[in-house]
Amino acid sequence: MSASLMASRDQLYHPVAHIMLREQWEASYAADIEAILRLKQEKNAVILAHNYQTPEIFHCVADIRGDSLALARAAQTIDADTMVMAGVHFMAETAKLLNPEKTVLIPDATAGCSLAEGITAENVRELKKRYPGVPVVTYVNSTADVKAESDVCCTSGNARRIVESLGVSRVIMIPDEFLARNIEAETGIEMLTWPAHCEVHERFTPQEIKQYRRLHPGLSVIAHPECPPDVLAAADHAGSTAQMIDFIDQKKPPKVLLVTECSMSDNLAALYPQTQFVRPCNLCPHMKRITLSNIRQALETMQTEVTIPEHLQHPARMAVERMLAI
Repeated sequence: MSASLMASRDQLYHPVAHIMLREQWEASYAADIEAILRLKQEKNAVILAHNYQTPEIFHCVADIRGDSLALARAAQTIDADTMVMAGVHFMAETAKLLNPEKTVLIPDATAGCSLAEGITAENVRELKKRYPGVPVVTYVNSTADVKAESDVCCTSGNARRIVESLGVSRVIMIPDEFLARNIEAETGIEMLTWPAHCEVHERFTPQEIKQYRRLHPGLSVIAHPECPPDVLAAADHAGSTAQMIDFIDQKKPPKVLLVTECSMSDNLAALYPQTQFVRPCNLCPHMKRITLSNIRQALETMQTEVTIPEHLQHPARMAVERMLAI
């Protein structure tokens, strides 16, 4: 290997040096990373990576990183012809809604979400008939046709602000029942809910948190709002993935349990080596469908392109844009 190539690889490896052996990185990831970086230049493409992506994606090839709100905002300002969503399908749809003139690729079209798959547009129409005049707040973890039936979208990071901005005493909040119940507890606003849950976050229990506290004295516990309410009650702090990062950055706790998808801890361990991350490893099988290999293939073949039926584009976009405006 030439000296210049070795120096280039040193730079590419550096962001994950704290959490990954060089030999593993070279053998499993280096060639795909170099190919992806070259293809991004050739195709005038950017990669948007959710906080739950694995470190070799998150730190080594992503241009924009964050939670679903950060990715939605960034999608509006990206100067590129093509966006590759290193996340799940509803995130790619949201990027396409906000950038209809751009090509949006999803490396694996089967990367779904239990929340997005847990409700249909027909279900929303039935709710609106049952509760006429009650505003519909829809979590971004939803399909475009569900967003099109909604008044405004929200994320776990801005849900409280969105709900309170409506100035009403009752809200239809879908599809995440636990997020809705947690916002109801915070605001006192009645939530009319739908029984869908995140298959990762619904598995956490208060007993699990108590066990981790016994094993790790001084542990700071931060839970995602998609967890059941009794899990949030057992935690020290609750917040979206972006709010988790802010907490660690500002408070600098010595030992942390992130009650969320476990790649989040891997990514933050690379950024905050002074903090010990205790890892309850609940993986999202949908996020893990995205790999360096299929990101590379997506850029080589320009597949799979995300499209949205024309009749859904305007109403779904309006629900997302209303969220971004608040």
